[in-house]
Amino acid sequence: MNLDVLNISILGPAFLAGLLVLATHVPLGQQVLKRGIVFIDLAVAQIAALGVIAADAMGWEPQGLQVQVAAILAAMLGAILLTWTEKRWPEIQEALIGALFVLAASAGILLLANNPHGGEHLKDLLAGQILWVTMGQLIPSLLLTALILGLWFKFKERVGRAGFYVLFALAVTASVQLVGVYLVFSSLIMPAIAVRNWPQSRKLIGGYVIGTVAYILGLVLSAIFDLPSGAVIVWSLAATGIFFNLFGSSHKAKNID
Repeated sequence: MNLDVLNISILGPAFLAGLLVLATHVPLGQQVLKRGIVFIDLAVAQIAALGVIAADAMGWEPQGLQVQVAAILAAMLGAILLTWTEKRWPEIQEALIGALFVLAASAGILLLANNPHGGEHLKDLLAGQILWVTMGQLIPSLLLTALILGLWFKFKERVGRAGFYVLFALAVTASVQLVGVYLVFSSLIMPAIAVRNWPQSRKLIGGYVIGTVAYILGLVLSAIFDLPSGAVIVWSLAATGIFFNLFGSSHKAKNID
């Protein structure tokens, strides 16, 4: 165990990246759980990742504007498609989301088939490289996050199906390139599951607290034990969610008694 690795210059940007992801994913995750379309995040995140892979296959600069545009366009097309399928076949929407995820994942594998670094590139998109996030990457994400939150909290009751999917696609596109597909999904769903039975007035703040604690815990543990940060944070989100869920249930039971 080496406490000297707790370097704020490395962990600081990573933690800020986590906060940006949580800022949009906590409220959107609670809406996803309410709508019963849990796997939409995986599907849209995978489609956004497919856009990044396609841009890379065309030789575009990894952090360039073209790649960002490709990711956003891919996610938007996915959002438009899911809007149409929910309207056309609402009874099988979850199944269609799963099918879309598999198709996007398979397309990414095919595009990377002849890339000598394809396996590493795919791993980065799935598990993420949160410790390598720079402050320069966080600035555009911060602006996009502020825009999404402003639109969501001001027009939440009026955005409708299409508006929800568009905002969701924008949020996921920004997040997946910061922390990877697995962390994006975990940040969306695990805090929402943990507070699902809490009073409505406490759900949002509860989700934010759970996510923040989990990111701090995950980053610190991954640094101390030299483990992959993304994977440790995913498990931290699960453990923190379980703890807060049990705590919330016990507190509720005491109040009833």
